[in-house]
Amino acid sequence: MHIPPISRHARPWLLLVSVALGSGCGAETLEGDPAVVCAALAAAVPASALVLPSAGARIASAALMPASPLKVGKPGPWPGAGIQPATPAYCQVQGRIGPVDPAAPPIQFQVNLPLQWNGRSLQYGGGGFNGVLVSGVDLLPAARFDRPAPLAQGFVTYGTDSGHQSQPGEPLQAFALNEEALVNFAHASYKKVRDVALVLMHRAYGRGPERMYFMGSSEGGREALTMAQRYPADFDGIFSHVPVVNWTGLQHAGVRNGLATMGQGWLGPAQVKLVSDTVLAACDGADGLKDGLVSDMLGCQRRFDVAALLCKGAAGGDDCLNQAQVQAVQTLHAPYRFAFALANGVTEYPGRGVSGEGLGPLGIAGGWRPWWLGAAPPSRQPTSADPLAWVFGSGALRYFFARDPQADLQRYQPEQHAARVRQVSALMDATDPDLSAFQAHGGKLILMENLADYAQSPLAGIGYYQSVVARMGQPKADGFVRLYMAPGVDHVGFGGPANVDMLPALVAWVERGKPPAGLELAEQSSQPPFEVARTRPLCAWPSWPRYRGAGDARLAASFACTP
Repeated sequence: MHIPPISRHARPWLLLVSVALGSGCGAETLEGDPAVVCAALAAAVPASALVLPSAGARIASAALMPASPLKVGKPGPWPGAGIQPATPAYCQVQGRIGPVDPAAPPIQFQVNLPLQWNGRSLQYGGGGFNGVLVSGVDLLPAARFDRPAPLAQGFVTYGTDSGHQSQPGEPLQAFALNEEALVNFAHASYKKVRDVALVLMHRAYGRGPERMYFMGSSEGGREALTMAQRYPADFDGIFSHVPVVNWTGLQHAGVRNGLATMGQGWLGPAQVKLVSDTVLAACDGADGLKDGLVSDMLGCQRRFDVAALLCKGAAGGDDCLNQAQVQAVQTLHAPYRFAFALANGVTEYPGRGVSGEGLGPLGIAGGWRPWWLGAAPPSRQPTSADPLAWVFGSGALRYFFARDPQADLQRYQPEQHAARVRQVSALMDATDPDLSAFQAHGGKLILMENLADYAQSPLAGIGYYQSVVARMGQPKADGFVRLYMAPGVDHVGFGGPANVDMLPALVAWVERGKPPAGLELAEQSSQPPFEVARTRPLCAWPSWPRYRGAGDARLAASFACTP
């Protein structure tokens, strides 16, 4: 579908960037011969230049990279996965930060320094359990496909593997048996890499950045919130997308939800479709338009009752659910409650919402099947056929909490490991509602949840935002934090309009005091020219987009954000 007013842009992208970002930061260039300046960045960074303990950083390579055009490969497991944005010529620096504990792995990093610098830096967050170097040259979380990447806009960009390197055949979570590696994954690696990047910017341009930004999604969203909470003076603007806020609760809930599907509780494709169709029948039209999107997810929770799908007989079938399947869905929707308090007084992880159950076939990271159900009931030792929540949660419980790779998860009780659970929660959970130091620094925070997310519960992000408001008061919170909702969209962006040009909105708020307004979500093709099929207003919590009753249903202007 082609919508000329919003799918193409006639102005050159450089003009778009200058208009969107403004001129608050001064431009700098690599002085002299860029190749020579770049190569000179290979000098080691001493441990004294980093705030946190380390053995300093060694530079493995510092090389001038030529400009490269936009490249689009085969579609991947999330929208835009095959898109490699165009990059200008830049100096690419890769290196390692040495550990204090000789048994701990190093922290790998990459810093990208453009020849024409806009005076800003942007740190990228990671994903999953990390273990793979984040290059900082890719699309941003939830970004429009037809916008230049930050490096092309003149930002210094950088990322890290968070201090461990995933190995074939090794559980993703095995690194956590080393305490320094665990602390690096929790928070320390992002701070250390930020400090190294700051040194490199001073060396390359003769000064540091005027503004520093952090953007991350999922695990990277947790990292983003962690920076605001632990290092409130380090970043001026932060975008936290579908963040794993209550990390400890998520892993425990993931195992509980997986155990509920063992045996007769597992739902096959026919039962998933049945639930998905029933949810849409109950809720799709509640926003004034039947378009396959549930705009008011919280309202839909009150209208949908999975018990109504219980089979009349004992046999079960494709048009109803047996008792174990009904109980499994009820378990998924229920909070996971701890018998003791986690960090910041948190005692539970919220249940999942409704809508988007049938999104994405197996292998695509959306809906119930990839995250909750997999191709078969979960196995005791996770395999590639198992759902991701089970793979993530079972490994976390064994390596982070029980510290026993052979722990029997059917017998695991958090009360038996309460001290360790609290210890890991204090490291990993980004649930501290006191953002007063970040606010006093002048920082701005944008949160965004996708309401059909089954990798983590969007209700956790909503709950965190509400805790910030309760702690700081609504007027003060409104001055530096916003929470936005993408209805019908899963964790990685399938299901509806999910892409938004968030970076210029964050920059305008930080540098010109202009709060975000009029933001729109776009549903785009992942192939050039990245045409837009439809748009929706990106509504701030607690409002949601309702069709006005007239106008083109493909356009955001035909919807109003409804309290």
